Amino acid sequence: MAEPVSPKITVETCASIATIPQQEWQRLAGCNHPFVRYEFLQALETSGCTAPKTGWTPSHLVFRLNGDICGVAPAYLKSHSMGEYVFDWSWADAYQRYGQPYYPKLLIAVPFTPSQGPRLLLTAELRALLTPQRLDDLLTNLTEQLGGHSWHLLFPDQADQALLHHEQELHRIGCQFHWHNRDYQDFDDFLGVLTSRKRKSIRKERRQISDQGIRFRHFHGRDISDQVLSAFYVFYQATYLKRGRPPYLNQPFFEQLRETLPEHLHLIMAIREGEMIAGALFLAGETTLYGRYWGCLEEYNHLHFETCYYQGIELALTLGLQHFDAGAQGEHKLVRGFEPMLTHSWHGILHPGFRQAVESFTHEEASHVISYFDDAQSALPFRQQEQD
Repeated sequence: MAEPVSPKITVETCASIATIPQQEWQRLAGCNHPFVRYEFLQALETSGCTAPKTGWTPSHLVFRLNGDICGVAPAYLKSHSMGEYVFDWSWADAYQRYGQPYYPKLLIAVPFTPSQGPRLLLTAELRALLTPQRLDDLLTNLTEQLGGHSWHLLFPDQADQALLHHEQELHRIGCQFHWHNRDYQDFDDFLGVLTSRKRKSIRKERRQISDQGIRFRHFHGRDISDQVLSAFYVFYQATYLKRGRPPYLNQPFFEQLRETLPEHLHLIMAIREGEMIAGALFLAGETTLYGRYWGCLEEYNHLHFETCYYQGIELALTLGLQHFDAGAQGEHKLVRGFEPMLTHSWHGILHPGFRQAVESFTHEEASHVISYFDDAQSALPFRQQEQD
């Protein structure tokens, strides 16, 4: 009796998402997570935001099971570490000091997007066949074929995390702050669960916005006019120019997003004396609102908190969403009812000596992050923690 033939699993790269049939990608990615939608990644490429000249060479993964496409993943061959939000500059510096090349590296991630979500878009059959060790072998071999020195998978969801845990893992954790909708009827209902001091503080901040004559207008999808989108882009661009560097994204990217993913796109503009003075752009998934891009030209008291956080909470409530991910930065969200959560990334370092050093670094870093996470948990501003 002939022995059963073991399934053949392979992985290859594509130099553009356009070389992967859209219906195949959509079949595997679904429509619930905007950042892994074909249209989102396509907009990044056709606008020139992800291209060899920007250091983001598209190298999307295609997994095959016995020759058939059974999985895809957004991936790029990187010549730098900008726009990733999982910082490995110190690793690159160490390589350089010892005369070793750190780049190129294979990055499996959504560009410029520090939001947890699906990264390995696999069929149930392939996911059941893959083991963490087999996946590690596939990614390591592919990295070597591409001439890379490491692979990195950023911000995976729990399903993908289960495929990345193994004895030789190089696992990093980080901490972000997200808002959770616990069946609140409106913003005041949310405020009611906060301590009286925090509740009064937020109400005071919101009054000061109103006292400055600032109001807000919500635009959705294709209802965002060219005039409004252009005004928003000026604000977004200013956020980067204030730091002395150009923005990651250009205006054609946002224009294409409006045309191809209108159902996910929300824009909130701050208006004073009839003029738009600031704006924040959000993308809505099936259960989560993502606050991604913001900017203003002049500073107003509490304008950032109102536009990006309080207006975002109200938008999440209006849309009936369970979570609000307002971005990567920090502690100022904690006192406004955003709760700490751990984020994850996995890293394959091919050089054995540097791999050992990176492993030690990740273990030490993890202990600090866990301590920070615990401290943040104890500082949450909810009433059950209010002292009488």
